[in-house]
Order: sequence, then structure tokens, then C-alpha cells
Amino acid sequence: MGDTVYCQPMTVAQVQALPIHSDPDILGGTPVFKGTRVPVRTVFDYLADGCSLDEFLDNFPSVSRENAILVLEAGGTSLLEQALSKRKS
Repeated sequence: MGDTVYCQPMTVAQVQALPIHSDPDILGGTPVFKGTRVPVRTVFDYLADGCSLDEFLDNFPSVSRENAILVLEAGGTSLLEQALSKRKS
């Protein structure tokens, strides 16, 4: 297995297109899924606790599967970017 990791950094446009919203009047500015009051962190917490994406979606029906997957993919990309930048320094 090689050490090559392929990761394209997210563009500003891709970040802005994520289904995430932050407003001081909604949960004190905590990032939430657009159109909901569901904190983005909740999907990561569910998965970290061993729950499935379906369990999360069942408990938070205002979040679409598509939006949850977009956020999870962006989180994975961000982690890879951070790991690669640490390897370079």
C-alpha cells in the first residue's frame, strides 16, 4: 500500500454551497443544517456513537439524506486536507 493520498481542497464556492447555516438568533450561532434547527455536529455525534445514518435521519426528519451526506463528505475532505498539511510541515 502506497503513501499517496489524493485530496482536492474544497473551493470557496463548494464550502458556500454546503447545506449549513449559522445565525446568532438560531441556537446562538451554532452551525445547523439549512432550514432546520438541527446542529451539524449531531450527525457526527450519532455516527461516533455507533448509530447509522438512517437512525440519525429517522430522529431528525427535517434533515434530508442528501444534505447529511454532503456534510459528511465535506467533513471527510476537511480531515484529509488537515492531515496532508501536517505531513507537509
